[in-house]
Amino acid sequence: MAPDPAHAALDELAGVNAVARLHARDATLWSSDPEGLEVVANRLGWLDVAAGPRGWADALARFADEAHAAGVDRVLLAGMGGSSLAPEVFAKVFSGHVRGARLDVLDSTHPDAVRALLDDVDLSRTLVVVSSKSGSTEETRDFGAHAARLLPGPDRLVAVTDGGSALEEEARAAGYRSVFTNPSDIGGRYSALSYFGMVPAALLGVDVAAIWRRAGAMIDRCGPHVPVEENPAARLAAFMGGLARSGRDKFTLLAPTELAPLGDWVEQLVAESTGKRGRGIVPVVGEVIGEPAVYGDDRAFVSLHHSGEGLLGVDDLAAAGHPVMTVDVGDRLDLGAEFVRWEMATALAGVLLDVNPFDEPNVAESKANTLAVLTDVTTGGGALPDPEHGDVAALLDQLRPGDYFSVQAYLAPTAAHAEPLQRLRQVVRDRRRVATTFGWGPRFLHSTGQLHKGGPDSIVALQVVDRPGSDPTAPGPDIPGRDFDFATLVRAQAVGDLRSLRDHGRRVAQVGVERPGGLEALADAVDAATR
Repeated sequence: MAPDPAHAALDELAGVNAVARLHARDATLWSSDPEGLEVVANRLGWLDVAAGPRGWADALARFADEAHAAGVDRVLLAGMGGSSLAPEVFAKVFSGHVRGARLDVLDSTHPDAVRALLDDVDLSRTLVVVSSKSGSTEETRDFGAHAARLLPGPDRLVAVTDGGSALEEEARAAGYRSVFTNPSDIGGRYSALSYFGMVPAALLGVDVAAIWRRAGAMIDRCGPHVPVEENPAARLAAFMGGLARSGRDKFTLLAPTELAPLGDWVEQLVAESTGKRGRGIVPVVGEVIGEPAVYGDDRAFVSLHHSGEGLLGVDDLAAAGHPVMTVDVGDRLDLGAEFVRWEMATALAGVLLDVNPFDEPNVAESKANTLAVLTDVTTGGGALPDPEHGDVAALLDQLRPGDYFSVQAYLAPTAAHAEPLQRLRQVVRDRRRVATTFGWGPRFLHSTGQLHKGGPDSIVALQVVDRPGSDPTAPGPDIPGRDFDFATLVRAQAVGDLRSLRDHGRRVAQVGVERPGGLEALADAVDAATR
């Protein structure tokens, strides 16, 4: 009888003393070449802040109190990827359970999204948090520039960035209300318990001291003194990594409604950390749980239990032979503990897959292609190409067992847009028995984009676009200091990413949709093509 892949992986982690080496910040656990070692050494600071550096909790509490005293009752977080996903988790999980400011997240360059969160609302009581590790993220810089022109003054702006970045310099020169400089040895996707996640959490009214205490307790539970079979992070790493190596690389997260927001953060962490060198774990979040028969033998499931209560249907999956791991989450303040569990587990899964979980070798490709498109449009006299009308039926015919169907929507992230696209996902999963994923563009470029280009060649992608800016009565919004507006930017980002996918030989089709009714027609076309 073949050994259980997860048990074998756990033994392997124990054999290389992986947990102790992780806690010791031993970069050789993931790399042996000088460049890789340098990357790892500059990305392990998340271990140092996970339990909350001395004085941070009190300072953030004072900062939040001062902002509320100044009349702030809404916070707009402008960021991408690691800078926006943890704040979004806090906002959704704690909604209705805290008494601080409301928090909205702007991580879409679609002009409809920008207008909805900035141009078309009263900003007199809004504080905008401009959040970027590098300080040069194109989307975040553009959000900040546009917001600065609309706000009453610079005292309604806050920056969160690495020390020495251009954003820090500009924010201090402009007189921002506060500038939080994060330790520079923390990568974006591992930054939830640093200032990037905790400044917005404090403004929401979350007890950040308690979040850090729970995180510190999880660090201890995952320490080198704990046998690997009892170590929460090692067990999760072995489940993810061991099963991925055995062919079950579609890591499917199942969660009750109150914990579902954690899924997007986990998706980014796992996808960007492991999806490289032609391998990786494909995280699947947001799929409605189905009958066991709709899942292929490439699936592994982690079911989040809240207060000991599981999801209906999970036991059926296990009974049908699908690997299922249960993770118990006590209450909302355990988010800190979960961030630690998943960060450590993902780092250890990188050991099992023989990838460096702290680099992102393919992330810059779509950015470079987008810049080339924008340069051609703004200085070369070129024009943005019209949306393609890809053959959806032909694309779906390319799906094979072990593939995953990725829906990538460069649309305003609204519930009305999400509903037909989620219906489309379920139809493909149920009828073709393949995993499905979904992402809003350009947001997903900072989360799953690395996996799409650098991971396994099992992606079949449907890119969905519209034509923002084509209505002369609703131009822009413009971006101060740029020769293009948000409508041009989001269209160029879609084109740039499409070119990157094709450069890697990925199976992909772009489909332009008209409003209204275009998405419903697309969902109907997928329904017909899969019958």
